[in-house]
Amino acid sequence: MITVEKLTKRFGPKLAVDNISFSVQKGEVLGFLGPNGAGKSTSMRMITGYLPPSAGNVSVCGFDVVEESLKSRRRIGYLPENAPIYSDMSVLGFLKFCAELRGLFGDAGNKAINRVVQLCFLQPVLHQSVDTLSKGYRHRTCLAQAIIHDPEVLILDEPTDGLDPNQKHEVRTLIRRMGRDKAIIFSTHILEEVEAACTRAIIIDQGKIVANGTPDELKARAPLAGTIIVGLRGASWQSVEIELGKLRFLERSELISESDSRVTARLQPKGDLLPEVLELAQRQRWQVEHLNVDEGRLDDVFRSITLPDTKRVSVQ
Repeated sequence: MITVEKLTKRFGPKLAVDNISFSVQKGEVLGFLGPNGAGKSTSMRMITGYLPPSAGNVSVCGFDVVEESLKSRRRIGYLPENAPIYSDMSVLGFLKFCAELRGLFGDAGNKAINRVVQLCFLQPVLHQSVDTLSKGYRHRTCLAQAIIHDPEVLILDEPTDGLDPNQKHEVRTLIRRMGRDKAIIFSTHILEEVEAACTRAIIIDQGKIVANGTPDELKARAPLAGTIIVGLRGASWQSVEIELGKLRFLERSELISESDSRVTARLQPKGDLLPEVLELAQRQRWQVEHLNVDEGRLDDVFRSITLPDTKRVSVQ
């Protein structure tokens, strides 16, 4: 549905997007992550045909976005950042205008408008002037125009920006549902949205793709992913540390907390450590109060990838 090959964009001497390649299939929701200025919005603008690339190619549904621009754009729904919209129109007037731009007139246009009004929960403001809308309703109105023609491909630049928690949940649910039969790219700074709505995620930094995988695959790259947190009762850290040191599959251990004969520790395995820990606790008559494997956190992965030590700035 979307194929990006060696895409590059320069603004004078600045290299904003640096030779990126990826594809998005039907049924995929791709999260586009990165720090401010990483090249996310520029990449999305080139995919929609809004900006021409300096080098590389993009095709949407088999149509080159430069050579066959109108054919590719007909298949795209685009929500730009900042949700640009005509403020002197009513919400209904704006949606009618957008429907007609997409070739939807008469009954077809009315059906399309009714569908997106329901999907984006715009009933309370349908006859309200756009310039009187809250930021959340403006954003939802712009999202409605992006999907009014039921496109095969959706490019959404921060679609939950300005929404309250309930509205964010509604939009994530809508994206998940639409993602079953469309190809969707959406950028976000909210990492929980990636786990809630995405089948795959790309992290871009300084114009380059630095990570690409499912949310679970990315979380597995977290520094603490795979470590074991164990809480023991009836033990002291001194005795626990000595006994843990005898285990075959333990790489290292560290104390998290100790009080009232309770010890919580983090264990770094180098093999099948869990059975060894359980057997040790039984043998030492320690009560296991909790035992879990750290799955990793996307924000830890994001920071470790986009803020390496060489980029950290210390303030004197």
